[in-house]
Amino acid sequence: MDLDDTAARLGVAVEDVDRVHRLAGDLPSAPLPAKADAPAILDRLAVRPDDAAEIMAGWPDPDSPLWTPELRWLLDRSIALVRADLGGHGWLPPGPELPRDRGPAWRHLYVYAYLALTDVVRGYHRDHGIADAVSWTTLADLGRNLAIDRRMRGEGWPVMQSWLTLHARGSVYELGRLQHQRADGTIDLHIPESGPMTPEAVTASLDEARAFFPRHFPDEHFTAFACGSWLLDPQLREYLPEDSNIVRFQRRFDLEPYEEPEGLDADVEVLRFAFRTLTTPLDQLPRRTALQRAIVDHLKAGHHWQWRRGRFPI
Repeated sequence: MDLDDTAARLGVAVEDVDRVHRLAGDLPSAPLPAKADAPAILDRLAVRPDDAAEIMAGWPDPDSPLWTPELRWLLDRSIALVRADLGGHGWLPPGPELPRDRGPAWRHLYVYAYLALTDVVRGYHRDHGIADAVSWTTLADLGRNLAIDRRMRGEGWPVMQSWLTLHARGSVYELGRLQHQRADGTIDLHIPESGPMTPEAVTASLDEARAFFPRHFPDEHFTAFACGSWLLDPQLREYLPEDSNIVRFQRRFDLEPYEEPEGLDADVEVLRFAFRTLTTPLDQLPRRTALQRAIVDHLKAGHHWQWRRGRFPI
């Protein structure tokens, strides 16, 4: 294949196409589910009707004029790239960020890859004795993230497409209030947008994980729960009451010494997660909660938030 020509037709850097070409090689891909089955699968993945309608409209039928040869190549090879790392837990972009304003095939290419990998990862789950209910609950993060991206007018997806490869490789599991990611010696905690983060809900999720991972991954040994998040920034205690859910969550962790994270801007991540916007001026952001007021006041005062990591023994 001509990498330069493919990159030009996709509107991306040739280095991005070369990366997919190198990592996927001629490794096996996986087929999409039958189109007739797709609406029911999208429903199980908690995909909203408006997002589901777009996905179905852009479906990669063999005779679809929406799907150019380079798009079909990228879909096939991105599936192979992710499938080749089944069981992995590192950050894995499935392919380049595409110009999503060019239509549903471009906008949802990595959704189609996720759909193709759903049966693959559910097979991985079954091999580890994981209940199908846990599989579907975990994989339904797709619908949640598509809804967030719609609220963010497309600003959310470039990060989310890499995040969702963790689910598609059997690394992340949603157990109660928290998502738990297998990592090197730790279970990394993630906090989905799914209601109050009460101490009781957090404790129940941690207890579930304490039983889940030794049962289903007996050869892997985890010594601590860990988390990397702006929610662990101790500066939040200057604004929030001591009995707030966030402060009580922070108290569980021993923080690592602060280091500026490479390639990550904590101020941007705060806006992404707390307001689901990256472009709204500070003066126009909502101030309905103590957390929202804290974030805005801190930034308007010229201060910056920190991305902190912490852990505590399992």
